[in-house]
Amino acid sequence: MSPAPAGSDDGFGGVLLPGARPAVLVIDLMRAYFDPASPLCLPSTGCLRSAGRVIATARDHRIPVLHTRVAYGPGGLDGGLFVRKVPALRQLFDGGGAMGEPMPQVCPADDELVLVKQYASAFFGTSLASTLRAGGIDTVVLVGVSTSGCVRATAVDAVQNGFVPLVVRQAVADRAAGPHETSLSDLQAKYAEVVSEADAVAYLSEGR
Repeated sequence: MSPAPAGSDDGFGGVLLPGARPAVLVIDLMRAYFDPASPLCLPSTGCLRSAGRVIATARDHRIPVLHTRVAYGPGGLDGGLFVRKVPALRQLFDGGGAMGEPMPQVCPADDELVLVKQYASAFFGTSLASTLRAGGIDTVVLVGVSTSGCVRATAVDAVQNGFVPLVVRQAVADRAAGPHETSLSDLQAKYAEVVSEADAVAYLSEGR
């Protein structure tokens, strides 16, 4: 993978070089974000196709793929203030139901870990960091939704936990272009490397 441009004169936009031990993290690609009956539904399914290609490449090269989904216990008791702020999450109470099911394009394989989370970051309140460290992982390739929410929060926590985050531009999506593009710009400036699908696939295909 080609390095990103050198840091800008204003002190932002430095370079994080991907490591030798990546994993792909599939963030919340659940029915809730793609079913028109859901208040969380996104305007496009394009990210699913891109994410599917990234996942397929990882599997072909024996690179770990991990998934997250959002689900809450009875009445959303484990959702705290988050479910009060985002009432749309109530449809994921009592285990998530049908809206918590993975989309078929990116359905986890039998041997792939699925982490259940209640908040935006895949690291918050889960075993993700310890699982990655135990596997010797140094880089996480992020695909999923939404760019300004769970993808951004996970990328920030990834770099704070010592993992290089690569956000695949075509494989993430948001409810509108504004928060999507703004989040990608800010992630590139401060927390992650935003890469194309083609670059992500090439990186995952490197001989290791």
